[in-house]
Amino acid sequence: MKRFHLPILIVLLSAIGLGVFAYKVSALGMPLQPDATAETWLVEARVRYQPTGGATTVELRIPNRLPNFSILDEGYVSRGYGLNTLSQADDRVAQWTTRQPRGEQVLYYRATLYRDGDDRSEAEYPGPVAAPEWTEPFHSAAEALIDDVRERSSNIQSFASVLVNDLANAPPASNAAVFIESDDNRTRRTETLIELLATARIPARQVTALRLVDGRRDVEPQTWLEVHNTRRWVPIDPETGTVEYPDDVVVWSHGSAPLLEVSNGENAEVRFAVSRGVQDALATIQRFGETLDTRILDFSTLDLPLGTQNTYRVLLMVPLGAMIIVFLRNVIGIQTFGTFMPVLIALSFRETQLLTGIILFTLIVSLGLVVRFYLEHLRLLLVPRLAAVVSVVIMLMLAISVLSHHLGFERALALSLFPMVILAMTIERMSVVWEEHGPADAITQGVGSLVVAAAAYGLMANRQLEHLLFVFPELLLVLLAITLLLGRYTGYRLTELFRFGRIQDAMRRTD
Repeated sequence: MKRFHLPILIVLLSAIGLGVFAYKVSALGMPLQPDATAETWLVEARVRYQPTGGATTVELRIPNRLPNFSILDEGYVSRGYGLNTLSQADDRVAQWTTRQPRGEQVLYYRATLYRDGDDRSEAEYPGPVAAPEWTEPFHSAAEALIDDVRERSSNIQSFASVLVNDLANAPPASNAAVFIESDDNRTRRTETLIELLATARIPARQVTALRLVDGRRDVEPQTWLEVHNTRRWVPIDPETGTVEYPDDVVVWSHGSAPLLEVSNGENAEVRFAVSRGVQDALATIQRFGETLDTRILDFSTLDLPLGTQNTYRVLLMVPLGAMIIVFLRNVIGIQTFGTFMPVLIALSFRETQLLTGIILFTLIVSLGLVVRFYLEHLRLLLVPRLAAVVSVVIMLMLAISVLSHHLGFERALALSLFPMVILAMTIERMSVVWEEHGPADAITQGVGSLVVAAAAYGLMANRQLEHLLFVFPELLLVLLAITLLLGRYTGYRLTELFRFGRIQDAMRRTD
């Protein structure tokens, strides 16, 4: 069982990390690209009326549970009014009150909408509705029409679509023509369809929707039909029979109640304006997550203070650099001074840029080695010698920074971000290898450290990878799983294969 412990742990870590990652991308829509943008729509309802005297109450139906859209933000402009928001089934009512309004009054409601793709159409079945009481000849025509439509349909949804098409294309002498009037509009047609569907005991309701057209300042509300198929409300265009809302249609309210009601006022009207906006996708998803019943974003890196976020944008790249070092050392076979020295040097390269960083690193280590060989002649103990090397490294860094500033090489000022203790340990390790194994091994490991640091820098400076690890820190579990997997690698390193290949070639030549 012990031999399966590590594989099970690797699979478990990978499954958890990839599972949370997939949930954030698919359910929350979190962006995979650092510069991704999201489309939002600002919808403004402008209420205007003329008061007739006395206390006034203005009630405007506003959206609550929108199919395919979420309300990211909303605001009210109503100076001198009291405001209350009431819930009514699937909608809300904004209620403004004032004591003595004078002159023409204008009120505003604004909502920022984000298309999330959740139709939110599932609802408890209200049960069969009561049939309306028709007078003749409407009763006979309705019964005949319902029987005919039932024969040409297979379920509630198809029944409603066929009925809509029959009324839209009714021949003059047909049963459907009885219900068509010369002044029919979408609203009147929808009301007729609801009554005919009630004759078939099918629950249906009227819906007011808006078409999202960028820059429109006078958007006319549209009436749609929704039919309950025992599982959810199915939207149907009352003129064409088309099922489901188009992408550019947003539901504003449900039911046949008027959008605007004003007491002690006249000439009341509500006009809608629509404007399209493009916002940062990550900020939009954060606001969208606040509208969902989920706690995962409450424990996200995005919820940290901005200064802390910037710190972790760097720190979260360290495990990636460490994994690269494990791969280059254990699989490729590149020799380095220490395990974490190349990672920390790579972090410094993020500020100095690669070429400048390599030059400064080489210069500091070379000068430090000269001082370290001099200290060897003083026969100091290990700890005092290391302390002296650290002091010398800091003085060298200061001298190079001052000189670079006077010469105009401002990039070299980032040298202060180099980890001086790591540099001191590198100089100490390199001098020991130099003395024990010769300059060739010391230079080889020094160059190897620079190569690994450069490779780690190439990945750690990538904005795409930084974005993924910061927004989806659960991917660190996947990196941990890969590191654990590499920890069990006991095969030949790539450099050993080349070395053994040269030995075999030499043996063949001697034979």
